[in-house]
Amino acid sequence: MNQKAIQAMNDFLNALGLDLPASGMEKTPERVAGMYEYLFNGVGKTTADVWGELFRAESDGIVAVRDIPFYSMCEHHLVPFFGRVSIAYKPHEGMIAGFSKFTKAIEIISHRPQLQERMTEEIAQAVEDGLKADGVLVIAEAQQLCMTMRGDMAHGTRTITSACRGCLKEGSQSYQQAWNMLGWNNNE
Repeated sequence: MNQKAIQAMNDFLNALGLDLPASGMEKTPERVAGMYEYLFNGVGKTTADVWGELFRAESDGIVAVRDIPFYSMCEHHLVPFFGRVSIAYKPHEGMIAGFSKFTKAIEIISHRPQLQERMTEEIAQAVEDGLKADGVLVIAEAQQLCMTMRGDMAHGTRTITSACRGCLKEGSQSYQQAWNMLGWNNNE
């Protein structure tokens, strides 16, 4: 366990006026440091090795993986945002990845202090680079707890971000097909 992080959390809670022993919170700094260590375990990692062996498919159609859950931490307030990511991609020369690889790539990218917009772009870039995909569409839908826990109290609000690459870019022939495969009607 990171002793420096534990001490920093102890100092932070004390600075807020909490009497940790009196509140029965003596172990809280250790628990919080451990939790953030897990939540930020994507820092310094790359998705390059995630994809492993690619497989040749007998189809040249668009492939979609929908509703992959994720949890991340807003870099502005260090509170969670969470939701789901859906990915559509056009394989290059029929080369595809195992579906679990997408989950792992999203986990690495989301386990960093993040902005939803950047996370969405980083996922699209990871799929494009890792699979040499001819086109990629990523849609992320999330609840931002910084919106619901403070100030705005915008309960139930969801934010939606997208990133398009290659032959699935806006205006392309396959663009609308990819949105539809992911369960979104982008014409509304």
